[in-house]
Amino acid sequence: MGQKIAVLDYGMGNLRSVSKAIEHVAPDAQVRVTDDHEWIKAADRIVFPGQGAARDCMAAIGEHHLNREVREAMQNKPFLGICMGLQVLMEFSEENGGTELLGIFPGKVQRFSADMPGDNGLPLKIPHMGWSQVNQRQQHPLWQGIADGARFYFVHSYHVVPEDRTLIAATTDYGVEFVSAIAVGNLVAVQFHPEKSADAGLRLLKNFVSWEPS
Repeated sequence: MGQKIAVLDYGMGNLRSVSKAIEHVAPDAQVRVTDDHEWIKAADRIVFPGQGAARDCMAAIGEHHLNREVREAMQNKPFLGICMGLQVLMEFSEENGGTELLGIFPGKVQRFSADMPGDNGLPLKIPHMGWSQVNQRQQHPLWQGIADGARFYFVHSYHVVPEDRTLIAATTDYGVEFVSAIAVGNLVAVQFHPEKSADAGLRLLKNFVSWEPS
């Protein structure tokens, strides 16, 4: 059998569609949606998807006792965070009046302003939902074969503001320019949903499956 890829199951997010998309681009891999600690430790790659509220996400990670496994995986194997899997890497979210996050990187998660004007002069809708361009700010193996400015699918009301600007791998414009991907070492995390982003999203997942961080 091929490599083992763990899709972290902590009871939140569109896990099945993520695993199916990975199975599509890596038919020889063992892809498992799991919260089994031993399987996660044995996996070659980790995918941390998620959607919903930050406080619920943090509570679910605690209930499934995955905090240590997430931190260890980030240090020693290719790691892909998706949507909430990006946001929880920051220290603090404005959601629910303030929510403590994993604190892997200094920074916060803030809500889009309710009065951002669109091209027609009317306020943009929150959440940001639909296809938007992703502007590559870092050269990275995950962008291989993906045009700068390619469109990916988003569903979110909050966005990350990392203090370390060297982390920024991509930005997107929606009323403001916000960070839509970060990358450092063996970790990459994206605000959009590659599993819902047609050819560009599948190419990104395929790139992740074959990525060998130096």
